[in-house]
Amino acid sequence: MDVTSAFESEIAQLRQAGVPGTAGRLRDLFDWLAARGPDAASATQADIAAGVFGEGSTDADDATVRVYVHRLRKKIEDHYAAGPASGARIELPAGTYALRLAPPDQAEQAPTSMTGLGPWRLPVWLWLALAAGAIAALFGARQLIAAHRPNAIWQPLLASDRPVLVVLGDYYIFGEIDPVRPEEGRLIRDFRINSAADLTALQEAEPERYARAEDQGLNYLPMSSAFALAAVMPILHDAGKQVQIIPASALESDMLARNDIVYLGLLSGMGLLEDVNFAGSSFSIGESYDELSDRRNARLYTSGEARSLATPAFYRDYGYLARLVAPGGAEMVVLAGSRDTGLRGIASLAASADLPGAMASFTGGEFEGLAQVTGQQGADLNTRLIVAYARGEPDNSAAIH
Repeated sequence: MDVTSAFESEIAQLRQAGVPGTAGRLRDLFDWLAARGPDAASATQADIAAGVFGEGSTDADDATVRVYVHRLRKKIEDHYAAGPASGARIELPAGTYALRLAPPDQAEQAPTSMTGLGPWRLPVWLWLALAAGAIAALFGARQLIAAHRPNAIWQPLLASDRPVLVVLGDYYIFGEIDPVRPEEGRLIRDFRINSAADLTALQEAEPERYARAEDQGLNYLPMSSAFALAAVMPILHDAGKQVQIIPASALESDMLARNDIVYLGLLSGMGLLEDVNFAGSSFSIGESYDELSDRRNARLYTSGEARSLATPAFYRDYGYLARLVAPGGAEMVVLAGSRDTGLRGIASLAASADLPGAMASFTGGEFEGLAQVTGQQGADLNTRLIVAYARGEPDNSAAIH
């Protein structure tokens, strides 16, 4: 097959795979460059601005052109990096505004793209493995597998025949990369964007604002998740439970029909478990996830961590725990903090051999409680259970303090 035929065949394959998309500016740019063939001289930014974007005149340095060329280059590189390293491939070389056909021997040696924020593009499971290693180094591997006598929170789950799914509250972040100065790229948490699909939708709706945004395949976990795992995993290990760890963003409803669930994370990261838990709860989320409302005693508990974390001042955070049976029969344990300090405190309380106060009387059934955690610069200095309820009781029933 000659170079032109091989080039056109590979271009067709990229279109079929949806690499440049099915419509929009990125697809227009790809089609325009592809139509010029494999041997065309590098176009100028002015050529692309006029031929693709319909701009009659442009500066010598056109940011729009550079951004879209960079995005197209990255999509092509990601496509080949995800597949087998064999055969010819299309390239958009750095500094060149033309598509080229790389021969098979060169394609096989082509390195995976590490532009922009590439070094951070590790899958969640690998970050979890690294976190587990850090926990072992921090607390000692021996402590992680130390014997624990499970309290009433854990007994139904440990007696169940189902495997345990440990769900960690996670958050989607994307990259913003300047193609001229990629070393100045940054990771962004945007509360409107919780998935790659959300990012794509906003790029279409607000192209100027999100022109440089790129999906990095990256979610992050709060640091307190590592402390919660260190507290909970010995309990499951000693019971010989089959355990799988996943992020909340990967949880699907049918998993509750096959697994028991342990949630570790912040209230804001629960995902679909938020509705499952709070449907039968005496608590509800307030105007923000820093607020937890208790309908039984008409009180609002507000975390002070965000306002005081950077100072030596003491503050109050809150940790929530619950044991319930989810739809589908899953035994479910929820350990959630308003913020990191609350999660650290509630995880330690839940892992203790004896539950505090009247909560120790819960030997069966579903229950929930709220703990006040005194913190200073992220450290959980004191954890005190302030209210506990048997779930499913009338709202006017007495609280157990």
